[in-house]
Amino acid sequence: QVQLVESGGGLVQAGGSLRLSCAVFGRTFSRTVMAWFRQAPGKEREFVAAIGRSGVTKYSEDTVKGRFTISRDNAQNTVSLQMSSLRPEDTAIYYCAAGSVMRTTPEVYESWGRGTQVTVSS
Repeated sequence: QVQLVESGGGLVQAGGSLRLSCAVFGRTFSRTVMAWFRQAPGKEREFVAAIGRSGVTKYSEDTVKGRFTISRDNAQNTVSLQMSSLRPEDTAIYYCAAGSVMRTTPEVYESWGRGTQVTVSS
C-alpha cells in the first residue's frame, strides 16, 4: 500500500520561509514522479511544482517560480519543497502527490498525502 506523509507546515510571517517534506512508502521512489499541489479555502487544487525521476523540475510559472524549490532524495524516499519569500496568498493546504508522468493536472497522480497546512500572516 502506497503511503505519502507530509510534514513541515505551520504559521509564518510574510517574507518568511518554510520547508515541507514528504516521505513515500510502498512505492519504488526512484521511478516515481513527485509533485506538490495546494488548495486554499474555496479554491480548486492547484499545481505548485513537480520533479521527475532524473531531477527535472517544473514549477507553476504564475505563482511560485523563483520563490519555491522542489528537490528529491532517492536514498531517503523523500521529496521536499523549500518555500521562501512567502506571501499571504500562499496560505493553503499543501499536498504531496506521486505518479508516473509529470503533469500539472492533479488527475494523473495516483497517490496523495493528507496534506499539511501552511498559513502566512501579513
